[in-house]
Amino acid sequence: MAAGSRISVRDFPGDPGRSGPRVVTSRRAERRGHGPRGPILPPEVPRWRSRSAEFDAAALEAFAEIDQHWHSQLVHLDLAVDMVPRMRLRPGETWPEEVVADGDVPLARLVPAGVDRSGQPTRARLVLFRKPLTRRAPDGDDLRDLVYSVLVELVSQHLEISPDEVEAGPDRT
Repeated sequence: MAAGSRISVRDFPGDPGRSGPRVVTSRRAERRGHGPRGPILPPEVPRWRSRSAEFDAAALEAFAEIDQHWHSQLVHLDLAVDMVPRMRLRPGETWPEEVVADGDVPLARLVPAGVDRSGQPTRARLVLFRKPLTRRAPDGDDLRDLVYSVLVELVSQHLEISPDEVEAGPDRT
């Protein structure tokens, strides 16, 4: 239904003083012609950001910690977030090395550089799956720690070094 459209409905029982059809707008918040008068939550409140924005912030914070040590080697690597994985595990198979999983559920994936369907070159990228990761972390700090450990695992595969070396940094290896 388009915004501002109106529907004519019959009177409700218990509305004895009303005559004629009752007009109902398409959105409950806009009854009597008034929309929301301001933000529902002020920006200072923690819930102001959406869940996906919270996840993105945690992912960027975790990646920044790795990137500060390995920036020159990660310049050609992208970070992406998908809501859910679009891959399935067939019975009897195991996940390939480039997938970090919790049992049968993939949490993240390293997509190597290659060529897309139209023949254009693509950059390597780390893909985090938001729903599986957030379901395994009870709060924001645990989510950031989980995302960090998953990113360390994927960066170690990309750089072909151990996860301990990724955490230590290039100067300490």
